[in-house]
Amino acid sequence: MNMRETTDATIRAAEIHTEMVTLRQTILDGASFSSSGHGEADPAIVNLDHYLALRRHDIRLLQRRLMALGLSSMGRLESRVLPTIDAVIHALASLSGVRAEAPAMPEEADFFAGEARLEASTIALFGTTPASRRTRIMVTLPSQAAEGPDLTLDLARAGMDVARINCAHDDPEAWRAMTAFVREAAGVCGRDIKVLMDIAGPKIRTGEVASVDKKPRLQIGDRVRLVANAAPRIDEKVLHSAAVSLPEMVTRLSVGDRLRYDDGKLEAVVESVAAEEAIIVVRRTKSGGTRLKPEKGINLPDTALGLSPLTTKDEADLEMVIECADLIGYSFVSRPEDIDLLDDVLARHGRSDRQLGLIAKIEQPLALTNLPALIARARQRGPFGVMIARGDLAAEIGFERLAEMQEEILWICEAASVPCIWATQVLEDMVKQGIPTRGEMTDAAMAARAECVMLNKGPAVVEAVSLLDRLMGRMNDHVFKKTPTLRALKSW
Repeated sequence: MNMRETTDATIRAAEIHTEMVTLRQTILDGASFSSSGHGEADPAIVNLDHYLALRRHDIRLLQRRLMALGLSSMGRLESRVLPTIDAVIHALASLSGVRAEAPAMPEEADFFAGEARLEASTIALFGTTPASRRTRIMVTLPSQAAEGPDLTLDLARAGMDVARINCAHDDPEAWRAMTAFVREAAGVCGRDIKVLMDIAGPKIRTGEVASVDKKPRLQIGDRVRLVANAAPRIDEKVLHSAAVSLPEMVTRLSVGDRLRYDDGKLEAVVESVAAEEAIIVVRRTKSGGTRLKPEKGINLPDTALGLSPLTTKDEADLEMVIECADLIGYSFVSRPEDIDLLDDVLARHGRSDRQLGLIAKIEQPLALTNLPALIARARQRGPFGVMIARGDLAAEIGFERLAEMQEEILWICEAASVPCIWATQVLEDMVKQGIPTRGEMTDAAMAARAECVMLNKGPAVVEAVSLLDRLMGRMNDHVFKKTPTLRALKSW
């Protein structure tokens, strides 16, 4: 490098040094979240606060200027906001010869303290780390898992780390049997396998259906009558009808409100509303139409329902959750107060001797808006994680925004040292048909950036767990969160 190039680099480094010092102070001035009563003693929440303050600014040009000097672009600072900025400022001061007081160069342990916090939080929630991968595998147990130990043992041997029991299905006797078989399988395999019981919440589903067709398949332009407190009714103008699991839903619809059915496979709009029924018109559906069936989910992205996340059924189910589970899956949680509501109900039931971990399922727009406050409140109570419930979330915010939001949730959770679960339709074709698609294999590989990945039930779920175990093991050598890890390549 000649003298002119050296001078140019020195001048640029000095300019960027000034900009970075200003940015650091702007972050400190803008970090009001952790100092307003939200877990101010928790370094993870302080780091989250700094991350939120930073991400209110567009620093893309600054990133490129840093890269041109061979310095960190700050593109992977989620778990270490101030340590990264301080390291960059220190390096810029050395390059530029600036004598102004600079932050001390962070010690290596301090620089990676956020990663250590995340690992500790993950172990507290899910138990010991598997031997060949950091990402745990969660499996939703089918009803037949209550009939005998064989399926659960096969899943455990294939690599299952967490068994999920969906309290929307089966009954307490079945849940107790499933839990016993999980504990037995864990003993046989010599592994710590956690039990997650997922309380259903006010999930809206179709009930009884009626149609002129024996197996109704809805097409664009079809009308469907939704009924609140009566049997489904069809006529010559409306050829399909369905009852709903939450009757008051029908009375709160307005003309023009959108409705999404079966994880977004169909979208309709409300055409008319009467006292106890609403007529919807199908606007979009998959090629060949979508089957109208009972027990399929309904999402209402435009309708304010004002529902509590805990139903009467949930409150009764929590007694069995306390008896059997290690973790509670909390559906439709949207505000910090919802966590207080859950803790109040648990206290009325009487807490077990062990601390139950909490998984907040992020599936509604309000939960996205309140995610930092939810995290700050939940981290105060004990082991906590976030599930990206991609099915309901996509149905609420739209498929186009889902890819973007699932990334942002991962970033926010990493900044707060919160384990994240990548859920819904992972390896769905593999689980159901025994052969994965190329697209879902790529999706599953992306899940290696989360602390846990969830599979649903299906005939080939054991084979899917085994495949996922191998895939996560390979991806473990290539990526940690957003950071590629460069092991030696063997293909060239």
